[in-house]
Amino acid sequence: MKAAVITIGDEILLGQITDTNSRYIARELAAMGIETVAMHTVADAGEEILNALKAALSRADLVFLTGGLGPTKDDLTKKTLADFFDMPLVFNPQVYSWLEEMILPRRGEINEYNKTQAMLPQGCKVLRNLRGTASGMWFEKEGKITVSLPGVPFEMEYLMQAEVLPLLKQKCGASLLQYNLLHVYNIPEAELALRLRPFEEQLPPGVGLAYLPSEDEVKLRLTAKGGALKDLQSQTEILKTHLQGLRFAEGEKPSNVAAVARLFTQNGLTLATAESCTGGNIARLITGLAGASDYFLGGIVSYSNQVKKDVLGVSAADLEKYGAVSQPVAQQMAQGARKVTGADWAVSTTGIAGPGGGSPQKPVGTVWIAVAGPAGGFAKKFVFSSVRERNIGKASAKALEMLCDAVRADVHIK
Repeated sequence: MKAAVITIGDEILLGQITDTNSRYIARELAAMGIETVAMHTVADAGEEILNALKAALSRADLVFLTGGLGPTKDDLTKKTLADFFDMPLVFNPQVYSWLEEMILPRRGEINEYNKTQAMLPQGCKVLRNLRGTASGMWFEKEGKITVSLPGVPFEMEYLMQAEVLPLLKQKCGASLLQYNLLHVYNIPEAELALRLRPFEEQLPPGVGLAYLPSEDEVKLRLTAKGGALKDLQSQTEILKTHLQGLRFAEGEKPSNVAAVARLFTQNGLTLATAESCTGGNIARLITGLAGASDYFLGGIVSYSNQVKKDVLGVSAADLEKYGAVSQPVAQQMAQGARKVTGADWAVSTTGIAGPGGGSPQKPVGTVWIAVAGPAGGFAKKFVFSSVRERNIGKASAKALEMLCDAVRADVHIK
């Protein structure tokens, strides 16, 4: 089964916001074995939306549209879809009652723009949006499926999880690919691909290998369909032999931050962070998951040496002798975070995110990460890349990974 994604919005084309919806949808579909073959962004214009939809349906069995579902005149997706599927826009009493439940307790009245959200194409399947006023819509025609979702990411993501993915599994389960997933760590995608070239060359027809790189790993997705399903497990075992000597894990795996959350809550532990080069990104990742208050006590963004000294207790002499980007400073930052907050564990980062500030001895991308716990601590040096955003992301991911490994290795964790 093949999919295409169309994002709608002048603000995306103008560069005012970043399209994260396409990436999210493609990732969720890939997890189900659905291949995304096209992504396209168009303006809030009926003709542009229509042309993109026709092109997408010529290539894919499943088409997603996000955006253009607001109540104002420049949001044209709903009308365009109604015309394309020959379904007149009609008032939907059920949707209006949902709007009343959502809006009246907060605002006391539903205005004329809100009421237009209850006008939907007659005959489409309505997907209830509990995160906003724009309903999702599901259309089926000539064996193909078109799904229209709000452009607001957290509304779109809710509808994907609550409505769309369960429906896809119910309707399309028999035609989906089956796959096995391997997580490979501490090796660049290009180097891994070179290593696995002999494996790919021997793959039987119907079995494919995809590389899904992220900041802290490369996922390998081995897929099979139809008559090749019988080969999936045997090819997975062959793939593992090509990964000997590398650190890898099999199956679905929670993110590093989800693993931290589970590890700390299950064992009744507390955590603090001390961040310099990552600028609070680790704390952001931690608090982005519900329930973080059960174990996360707080974080210190010690960007300046003065804060490192005054708040975290880092030695002025060590800062002078070794510099802020060094093993002693990283370790003292983690230890200081434990002391200031009273946490059981702490993790710290100090480095040169870039693009400037590097030297031959400490090039851009140099990061020291330290972990401190009840029995002591340790630090490791990494040299990531020359790209600031990538360095922040990689350092954050590696810090969470190191923290997990340290806690799991502690004698008190069974």
